[in-house]
Amino acid sequence: MKKTRTQRTAGKVISISVLAALLLLSGCGGGGKAESESPDGKVTLNFLTQSSPLAPADPNDKLINKRLEEKTGIHINWKNYTSDVFAEKRNLAVASGDLPDAIFDAGYGDYDLLKLAKDGVIIPVEDLIDQHMPNFKKVLEQAPEYRSLITAPDGHIYSFPWIEELGSGKERIQSVDNFPWINVEWLNKLGLEMPTTTEELKEVLIAFKTQDPNGNGQADEIPLSFINKPGGEDLTFLFASFGLGENWDHTVVTDDGKVVFTAAEEGYKDAVKFVNELYEEGLIDIEAFQQDWNTYLAKGKDHRYGLYFTWDKANITGMNDAYDLMPPLAGPSGEINVTRTNGIGLDRGRMVITSSNKHLEETAKWVDQLYEPLQSVQNNWGTYGDDTQQNIFELDEEKGMLKHLPLEGTAPVELRQKTSIAGPLAILDEYYGKYTTMPDDAAWRLKLMKDVMVPHMKAENTYPKVFFSIEELDRLSTIETDLFPYLERMRTEWYQNGKIDQEWDAYLKELDRLGLQEWLSIKQAGYDRSTK
Repeated sequence: MKKTRTQRTAGKVISISVLAALLLLSGCGGGGKAESESPDGKVTLNFLTQSSPLAPADPNDKLINKRLEEKTGIHINWKNYTSDVFAEKRNLAVASGDLPDAIFDAGYGDYDLLKLAKDGVIIPVEDLIDQHMPNFKKVLEQAPEYRSLITAPDGHIYSFPWIEELGSGKERIQSVDNFPWINVEWLNKLGLEMPTTTEELKEVLIAFKTQDPNGNGQADEIPLSFINKPGGEDLTFLFASFGLGENWDHTVVTDDGKVVFTAAEEGYKDAVKFVNELYEEGLIDIEAFQQDWNTYLAKGKDHRYGLYFTWDKANITGMNDAYDLMPPLAGPSGEINVTRTNGIGLDRGRMVITSSNKHLEETAKWVDQLYEPLQSVQNNWGTYGDDTQQNIFELDEEKGMLKHLPLEGTAPVELRQKTSIAGPLAILDEYYGKYTTMPDDAAWRLKLMKDVMVPHMKAENTYPKVFFSIEELDRLSTIETDLFPYLERMRTEWYQNGKIDQEWDAYLKELDRLGLQEWLSIKQAGYDRSTK
């Protein structure tokens, strides 16, 4: 299952919604236009939302929403935009002051939540949760850590979260993002063993380049490819062989609780030098430094890669035996390490209620239905019993359980986009086997994680999902705006020119000039607060 990504930096989102805050106060009072009743006697609420282009233009055409309306007696008047334009349309709607009653699948980061709350655009919801939302309260009682995770520094809760648990601790499905997939057909063709060290990997990649493993008589193989930006397709998985490793947020935590900026470590320098060695040997895809997803995917479908990186090989080279997961490699010191990411299945800003809403109790009760276990499962993946299209589930009425159906070649992400509604929900680990089966692709990936990766995860700590104050977020964002692009630019240059030793000291000084020490201080303070 391709994971849903949450916002990847602690920084603020620079958006029209923030810039427009000064326009809002005059418009907050009367913009909702929620009618007390529709002609059939149902309460009607106006929601703004987003969906995939594959989904119906009117969310009420989805079976899940039809059933929700029957169950709650509440009609939702949706203003729906496709995901590619939603953020812009959402921000313009907020800027106009003509607010909907709620924004569903809102996509707000922490800075936006705090700024919109400060300006009176959205309201705190903790009282609504306690008074009118028994399903969500039960989730927070079963997993009390989420109440603290969604509570802002001022003590209020401003949004309803999306929660998806798949494993816990080191075995959490998000613990490794960029799995390395190696072409085992090429290994077998050339009589090569699976590499176990970084030096063995280099020798394997040289063989891929020079010994025509695809057998077509042409040197068209691509020994190593990746997408050169933080994420699941980056090659930074390899960095852990040289020390603490690298993360998309450039943050790891030592076992004694010290927050470390990965890109200033000696092991990071050694890892970059190793990549330069591969580059000098001509082993790296010449398009790796600028290619996008579609380019990466096209070459992967043609099985041109010797080694590449992604969340799930099914998304690139297909669910077949041509590629297998490459185990973590021992580096020059002989140590094997797997860096844990800081990701968890939580999106804080999945839905907000605006100050224009005149039906707070009804809205809260409607949202609460989304946190009922069987409903959350459908919201997240899709539904059952739809006689107009393929279903992702069948309902076992006797057990009260939704069971995943065979996909029969359908891409899971496509079926999900057509039939699910996303938005706020909660799926806890204890739901599997009780309310639903686990998706086959997720169970498969979790087994790979447990068998191949977890035994080599040295770090006991990860960086938590800290809810920083608006002042802290402002400083972090300001610093990261310059700091992160600088380090990523220098890393790319060093991959290709090999000058990291000569330029390292000047680079460290520039990191400090750009605010690294203040950034570390804020991140450390946030970590200390969250782990008391």
